[in-house]
Parts: sequence; structure tokens; C-alpha cells
Amino acid sequence: MPTRNAEAVWEGDLKSGKGTMKLGSGAYQGAYSFQSRFENGTGTNPEELIAAAHAGCFSMALSHALAQAGTPPTRVHTTAKVHLEKSADGFSIPRIDLVTEAQVPGLDEKAFREQAEKAKKGCPVSKVLAGAEITLDARLIS
Repeated sequence: MPTRNAEAVWEGDLKSGKGTMKLGSGAYQGAYSFQSRFENGTGTNPEELIAAAHAGCFSMALSHALAQAGTPPTRVHTTAKVHLEKSADGFSIPRIDLVTEAQVPGLDEKAFREQAEKAKKGCPVSKVLAGAEITLDARLIS
């Protein structure tokens, strides 16, 4: 299996510094800053990239689980919300909320939820992020 990579450069101190992040594939390169991470400034941040990775991984895992069960989906759409919080010990990511909806012809709600839970547990990104509580809101749509 291939090893994936990304890189980041940070210049300056935490509050007034600035940086760039670049995916090894070249598919994305962009700026990040204190404002884009801890406020609402322009640019990306590590948590947003974690959210993208988790949403993508979970969507693929759910699609695979559904297909393996004999009910391939027409579409899976997932949003991941990564919560960055400050505590007395510093910053942490205590929770990630996955919200997914899928079109799966011929599947009932109970079976869909079982496959969604299976995908949440089996997704490699969920496994690496297991230190955070991962919630799942899964909806079957027609």
C-alpha cells in the first residue's frame, strides 16, 4: 500500500505568523493562520483537513460495506464536524460528529444503520482518531 504525505510550513509566532499546507498529490495547496484556525479567518486549518479525510474515508467505507451486503448505494454524502476545544491542559479534539445520508435502493432503515455503524468502526481514519468521541447521525433517503 502507498504511503501518503503532506507538508506544512509555518513562519513567525503563533498569533501573527502564517503558513501553507500542501498535499503530496498536489491536489491542494493553501494558506493557514491563527485566524483561520482559532477564529474565522481566510484559509484552511488542520481540523478542516481532518474533517475532509474522515468524511471521505467514512463515505467510502459505508459504500463498500453496503455493496458487500448486497445493497450498493446510489450515493453517500457525509459531513464531518471536528470540534477543537480549549481546556486547562491546552487544545484538544474531544469529538467528531459524522452526519451521513445515503440513497440505497432496497434497504431498510435498520440494516442501513447497522452498516453505517460497521463503517464508522472500520474506517481507517476513524481508527486513527479513536481518541475522540465519534458520533454518527445516519439517514437513509429515497
